[in-house]
Amino acid sequence: MRALAALLIALFVGHTPAAAQDWPIQTVRMIVPFPAGGPADIIARYVAERLSQNWGQGVIIENKPGANTAIAAAQVAKAPADGYTLFVVMDVTMVLNPLTMKSISYDPRRDFVPITMLSKNTSLLTVHADGPKTMAELIAKGRANPGKLNFGAGIITTRLAGELFNRETGMSVQYVPFQGSPPTVQALLSKSVDFIVDGQAASLPLIQSGTFRALAKTNNGPVLALPNLKTMAQEANSSELEDISTWIGLVAPTGTPQNVVDKVQSAIAKMFAEPGVKERLLNMGINATASTPAEFNDFMNRETARWSKVVKEVNIELN
Repeated sequence: MRALAALLIALFVGHTPAAAQDWPIQTVRMIVPFPAGGPADIIARYVAERLSQNWGQGVIIENKPGANTAIAAAQVAKAPADGYTLFVVMDVTMVLNPLTMKSISYDPRRDFVPITMLSKNTSLLTVHADGPKTMAELIAKGRANPGKLNFGAGIITTRLAGELFNRETGMSVQYVPFQGSPPTVQALLSKSVDFIVDGQAASLPLIQSGTFRALAKTNNGPVLALPNLKTMAQEANSSELEDISTWIGLVAPTGTPQNVVDKVQSAIAKMFAEPGVKERLLNMGINATASTPAEFNDFMNRETARWSKVVKEVNIELN
């Protein structure tokens, strides 16, 4: 009987690859809820390539933008919890959508298990090179032309940063929504908007080429290409604008085996600890930051408490 029981256990384990020690034995999908080219896509592709090399299995990126990441989130929530679907999330996905959307088709805490932080980024308030040369000029122009200027942002966090900036500086500026960084940057390139609040990754090459001009950053995080850039809080003389970060993390559908969560987290932590990796990503506008699942969960709890207060004050509600 013992021999039979051992055989049955061996057969069962052999047919549950995600629970086996040799996971992964097939291609892993990494879902990115934004178009290609933005910060989440850039770091996801870097991590996926390195994981593919380490594991000897393909890790492919699938871009599924829309509805402030909610479309991808709802799909991943229903995916098999077998370790072969990972989800690149942002502050929007895990914190702000539940606070700002009237109805939401997923529950970030019920449907996903945290794996690790991937980055905590510094966004920029940027104008076209033909626009204001300083923040003081932008503020003066906005105050002198109430309701006539507009700004673009691709996620709720950067929209909140822009809305708070406008409120704290006494400007009345119209908000223009976009889905992610690439269309936000394109709108400024075509001068469809007067300024944008967006991550560094998509804008930095255009800033360095002289096409765009960065006027401020959203927190004290490093911007290697712009070492003297002041924060929005400093420019607006407002503590309300301190430490506004867009962050990216990795989760999996609830029920994903713990050994898979641990293996992914460990691989990414070791990757970010390698000499030169963080600097390489920082040059692309990505401030790489790993964490344990518990640390990531605690961080999201703190972010939820903070932004719930701000959302009520700014009175943002999305359909």
